[in-house]
Amino acid sequence: MKSMKNRWRAGYLTAFLILLGVEIVIALYVHDSFIRPYVGDALVMILLYCLIRIIIPDKMKLLPLWLFLLGAATEILQAGHLADRIGLGDNRFFRVLLGTTADWHDILCYGAGCLLLGGWELWKAGREKAKSEKTEADIKRKCRQKKGE
Repeated sequence: MKSMKNRWRAGYLTAFLILLGVEIVIALYVHDSFIRPYVGDALVMILLYCLIRIIIPDKMKLLPLWLFLLGAATEILQAGHLADRIGLGDNRFFRVLLGTTADWHDILCYGAGCLLLGGWELWKAGREKAKSEKTEADIKRKCRQKKGE
């Protein structure tokens, strides 16, 4: 069981590093009206999901929902000009990190990313259930074989 968790963690770490690279490339080099504003926002939810799953590989079944709520809260704080209110409005790093412009389309993109994550969670749970049922069936079959000997 522990080695399976470590495999998932390694997969999430790999996905995180790849997505981080993609997000950096999008931020630095993509200045269009679709990839940067929409795809980038959906990917950031997946990036955060992978980061959390490196630390907590299981449990937290509602993680996609929590990430969506975090994204929505971020947009609400941007609408309230958080960076300016806490005195970080002049710091470029924090303006990029916290954001300065609220856009309700971002919430839709966060939702799209989180829907993909919800699908992933369902797929993963189904796969684990099927594996568990197969293991249980194998154990029962072996027990019947032993009784028959």
